[in-house]
Amino acid sequence: MSYAGLLRKPSVVRALGGSLVGRLPTAMTALAMTLTLREQGTDFRFAGLATGVLAVSGALGGPLLGRMVDRWGQTHVLVVSALLSCLGLVLIVAAPSSRGLVLAGAVVCGASTPPLEPCLRTLWPVLVGQENLRQAYALDAAAQELVFIGGPLIVAAAVAVAPPEAALVLAAVLCVAGVLTLATARPSREWRGEPGPRDWLGPLRSRALVLLFLGLAGGGTAVGGLNIVAVAYAERHPVPGGAGALLAVSALGALIGAIVHGRRSWTAAPTAQAVLFCAGLAVTYLLVATMAPVWVMAPICLATGLFLSPLLVVAFTMVDAFAPPGTVTEAFAWLITLFTTGTALGSALAGVVMEVAGPGTAAASTALAALLGAAVLAVCHRLPESRRLAPREAAG
Repeated sequence: MSYAGLLRKPSVVRALGGSLVGRLPTAMTALAMTLTLREQGTDFRFAGLATGVLAVSGALGGPLLGRMVDRWGQTHVLVVSALLSCLGLVLIVAAPSSRGLVLAGAVVCGASTPPLEPCLRTLWPVLVGQENLRQAYALDAAAQELVFIGGPLIVAAAVAVAPPEAALVLAAVLCVAGVLTLATARPSREWRGEPGPRDWLGPLRSRALVLLFLGLAGGGTAVGGLNIVAVAYAERHPVPGGAGALLAVSALGALIGAIVHGRRSWTAAPTAQAVLFCAGLAVTYLLVATMAPVWVMAPICLATGLFLSPLLVVAFTMVDAFAPPGTVTEAFAWLITLFTTGTALGSALAGVVMEVAGPGTAAASTALAALLGAAVLAVCHRLPESRRLAPREAAG
């Protein structure tokens, strides 16, 4: 089915649109909080600590909220978490000069970030049917890039006409608006997790999922490294638009990659595709390490995105197939957590290596981490449960 056909299905535009609006704050809050703290004269060290606390809290809270959704449904968990997350933003806005309250606000905001991504992905089979699931995941991955492009632009527009605190307030408004749009839709209100055995491991009792998450963390390391390497490259080369332009080109590549992947038919099993795309990601980041001239680096950055979104699309398919009964929302939340963790580690690794050996070596180090991720995904591909996935996907 075409993307236009998917969008014409009942509730698809509402669910996708609400999820995207509600996810915009995830691409706004760290930047808006940093600008707010700097406006108060806060040093970069504390600003970095606050954004780190925000990210770690989100990584820890996501799987817990996902488990709550699997047990109690989407609507109540989404609405309550949105209100708590907004409370955290209010704490930061109300007392940006109080370091204690800022950190408390970052913890509450991050840990309570509404699990809109995993909720939408658990709804796709209901919204479009299993036969259109791959195209829906591709549409989801493509739309995700709009969040990371649009979020910073909204912050920039807000601070151009008002104090930085206004961007945090706007993030809270968008969070509530997006959550209410999705959570009050009938498919979301009626969705319930499958019955299944309850234990503290949840989806992590699946070996295939654990290997998938670790492999994606390796891929995320390369993505995080580019955030640092792009800044260093732009300081040494005349890049129009600076580092932001290079990252935008990579995001454009991810958008293109998702659309193209969803329109093609694939005979290879999703696990084999994951190995291929993660290896391709590693190769393109090794090309980044060449520190080529700008006219060459631009298409290289585009290529890094071309492999990223297809990797995520097949990962979504694997999570849907491998998650034990009653754990699918939590499994999608763990995917986000591990990929985000890998991204953060990549930024840290690139920063350390750059100080010692320069940006080229920093890019190479994170590319090797992505290659290690591809090796882990290859082990996942060899598991018996992964081999059982191939005929099911081919039949679909």
